[in-house]
Formats: sequence, C-alpha cells, structure tokens
Amino acid sequence: MGRQDEDLRREAGKLPKGRLARTARVGGLVTGQGLRWAGMRTANRIRSPERASAAQKERTAELVQQLVDQLGQMRGAAMKVGQMISMVEFDGLPEDERDELQRRLAALRDDVPPVRFAELEKLMRREFGGPLERVFRDFDEHAFAAASIGQVHRATTIDGDDVAVKIQYPGVAEAVDTDLRNAMMLLPLVKRLAPGLDAKALAAEMRERIGEELDYELEAQNQRRIGRLLRGHPFVRVPRIDTSLSTRRVLVSEYVEGERFEAVRRGDDVQRDRYGEIVFRLYFGLLYRDRIALGDPHPGNYLLCPDGRVCFLDFGLLRSVDAARVAAERAIALAVRDGDAEALKAALRAGGYLPASRADAVDADFALSLMRMAIKWYAVPGERRFSPVDRRERDREPPDPEERAAMRMQVNQFTLPPEAILIRRMHGIVAVVLGQLRAGANWGAIAAEYLHGEAPATPLGQAEAEFLARRGRTAGTALGPAD
Repeated sequence: MGRQDEDLRREAGKLPKGRLARTARVGGLVTGQGLRWAGMRTANRIRSPERASAAQKERTAELVQQLVDQLGQMRGAAMKVGQMISMVEFDGLPEDERDELQRRLAALRDDVPPVRFAELEKLMRREFGGPLERVFRDFDEHAFAAASIGQVHRATTIDGDDVAVKIQYPGVAEAVDTDLRNAMMLLPLVKRLAPGLDAKALAAEMRERIGEELDYELEAQNQRRIGRLLRGHPFVRVPRIDTSLSTRRVLVSEYVEGERFEAVRRGDDVQRDRYGEIVFRLYFGLLYRDRIALGDPHPGNYLLCPDGRVCFLDFGLLRSVDAARVAAERAIALAVRDGDAEALKAALRAGGYLPASRADAVDADFALSLMRMAIKWYAVPGERRFSPVDRRERDREPPDPEERAAMRMQVNQFTLPPEAILIRRMHGIVAVVLGQLRAGANWGAIAAEYLHGEAPATPLGQAEAEFLARRGRTAGTALGPAD
C-alpha cells in the first residue's frame, strides 16, 4: 500500500468527535433538505399531477441518498440510527429505488475502515488495567472485521486460547447522546417520507436499543443466553464468551474458523440453499419459538464452519418479545396465508400497525394486497428462489396519479409499533440475504413450523425437531426470558 493510500485510510478511520462537529453534519442536512422540500411543495402547486409526482420522487430519492451518505461518514450511534431508519417504508419512491435505498441504509455497517491500533490499545489498557501483555500472549494489530461501533482483532490469551477481541471505537459511547439528539433532528425529514410513522415512539426505541448495543457486557449476556438455548444444535453454532476478559467496551469470545458470506455465494445451488435455510431458521426460530428478536442478520455476522454448521456472531441488537407481539405477528401471517382481508385488518389493529382512529380509512382488500407484497415470501407456502433484486410484483401496470394519491392516503394510515422495529428489520434483512444467496426453498412451509407449529418441511427441520424434542421444546413453543 502506498503512502498516499495509507494517509487516506488513516483519515477515513478518524471518528468525528465533539458535539458541534457531529451536530453540524446532521444540522446542515436537515436545514438544506427542509428548504428544498418546502420549495418543491410550493412549485408543485402549479405543476401538473405528473410533474408534481416526478418532482416528489426526485426529492425523496435525493433526501434518502443524503441520509445514507451523511450517516455513513459517522461511526457509532449515527450509523445505528441509519440502520434503524432502514425499516421505514418510504413513500413517494418507485419500488426498485425504495428497495435499493433501504438496502444501502441497512448496509451502513459495510466497508467501515478500521481505526488505528494505537488508539484502541489505549482503550484496552484502561479496560484491562494494564498492558496487553498481561492478558494476551499474542495480539494481531490488524483488524479482520470492522463495523459501526467497533472492530475485531485476533489474539491468543495467556492460557493459549485462540480468541476474537471486539473493541469499541474510542469516543463512540461519549458521542451517543449527541447522536441521539441528532436523530431527533432527522425525524421531521423521516416523517415527510413516512407520514404515518410515530416519530416519538421510534426515537424512544432507538435510544433504548442503541444504548444497549454499546454495552458489551450486555452483549456477552445475550450471547451466553443464545448459546445455552442452542448448545448441541445440529446446524447452528454460537461462540463461547470469555467472561473473565470481557468488559463494557471489550468483548472476548472464542475464535471460529469458517468461510465468509462471499465465499458461500460462489457455491452451487445445494450449498447456497442449505446455508440460506439455516440463516432463515436461526432468526425465525429464535423469534417465534423463543421470543427473541435479533435485529442484525447482517451477512457479515455468520460463518460456514468446516463441519457444515453455521456460526452466528454479534448479539448486541436484541430484544425480548412478549407473547402478545408474537401472537400478533402470527395472526398477520395466518390472515395473509388464508387471504382473509377482514381477519388481516383486525390483526393489524391488534398488533398496533393500524391505529383504531385510522382504521376506517383503510380498505381491507387494499391492506391484504399491501401485506401480501411485504410478507408473502414467508407467510404463504410455495417454492420460491430469490434473486439478488427481487422483482416481487413490479411488472404490474403502474397506477395513474389519482390512484397513487388514493393509495398514498391509505398507506399513510399505517404506523410501525416500536416493539416491532427489530422484527421488521429481521424479516427485511433476512429476505435481502436470501436474495444475495439466490437461495431457493418453500419458505412459507419452513416458516409455518415456527409460526403455526406445523410438521418439519425439510431434513434440516427434522434434525432441529429432534434436537428440540431432546431439550423438551417444540418449534412453535415460545419461551420467555426466564425459561
């Protein structure tokens, strides 16, 4: 690597610090886009419906693009805010652009340049109360993974254990309050894109989840919890945590060898289908069986082990889900599977997606059409092979301006319950991962094992059923945090 490249990488690895510097990034975006949006609204009053619709699409695309670019330049909670916003359904965009922009928001943690090791070493000295030589026999200064709030290094402990050491970026925790205040500044822009959204509730959920994710001791507890549930699982592996070395800002776990996602993507259909099914089963099983929503099914968070199991990493973004929420999600999926529009509308109301005060404005058949587009892939049985860009129902004739206005009015009646944010995020990112894998299966039949307690649909399902039977559990039985 040349000196110029090294200098650029060092600059890219610097964390924007200070309340004023971090606020300036977001404040400039909010002010500039607010003025542009107001100008567009004024100009649209004298434009034809077609021109006005085109102008709004263009302004929406630019706004979301700038959200991605600005948040992507900031580590820590600012990037986490972008990942949470990725679950919002943006109005005013063609479906292909909407999906692409949401993918970019959801992938904000990709390709993060690592921080210089000297800065991390200072932090670890404080966390461990002394030099690294007291704790590690060997420590690789070059990170092998970097994400939004920390990066991962390989090391060997004094006892000779091969470990992965995740270190939180210096200054990230201190910047959280500023980032979350900045998130509040962004919400008026997000509200323009999704008028039905409960912005205050979204902000409260972001504050709670992001605060938890910055606590590596809490993540260690989460990982041990999942590890106990899945100990001895036939196709899932969870690395062991070294509790004696883990702290609030440093997480030490068993180092696991395995193939990364890109290598698996180059495999044949059989390998990719099996891998995709394991990913699907892990996240859907934890949610609908154990009432645990893991909100970060990012493809960088799992490895294909030599024994065929998939090792899952990163348990920082987790929420325990109550029985009522799981029941609501099941009822929505069942109504979509059965094509029962009235039952679906009732389930959406019960689940908090359709406030009672707005329900009369929504046509039940329209709600069913909308939800089929969103969740048919896992709610309705049938063989399906994903593609990298899933076309869904985009070949339909586009609505005329009057039809689009009527549809927008109905879509705006819906909202996103805060407790469902991680669930929707999980569903959405798993679908993106399956698309990247080009994975094929009867996803609806597999999901029905967890949603409706149906019999195993595949050999992997049968292997998991036998494992659960030995543990005294079934695929459709949810356990609470105390179990």
